[in-house]
Amino acid sequence: MSDRVDYLSNEWINAVAEGIKLNNEIAAVARNNSVSVTQIVTCTPHGDVTYHLESRDGLVSFGVGPATISDIAFTQDWKTAVGVATGKINAQEAFISGKIRFKGDHERVIATQPLFLALDVVFSAVNANTNF
Repeated sequence: MSDRVDYLSNEWINAVAEGIKLNNEIAAVARNNSVSVTQIVTCTPHGDVTYHLESRDGLVSFGVGPATISDIAFTQDWKTAVGVATGKINAQEAFISGKIRFKGDHERVIATQPLFLALDVVFSAVNANTNF
């Protein structure tokens, strides 16, 4: 990816989606990890932004809007989202302190950690070309 994108813009979401499609490790891990996540980030420069990740039957979808049926939903403000994405805020600490609000199946989060770990490669690559 050579063009820079703004964090949480449609271009950023599309870049992440494309990276996921091209990643064979994610496809392999997705076969054993079913989860649907809706992420809501409030007060961004683009307004409130909602995007989703769905992994079902070995197929992974990432895009604008909420998941069809969310197992998990996270809500956070822009400052927290940027801090977590740039590594300036620890995600677990933000969750514990209430900066990231969670709704859904806690056990599903733990059970699907291999998928979330595999996704880190794509997020890191896209974020390297992201304006925050």
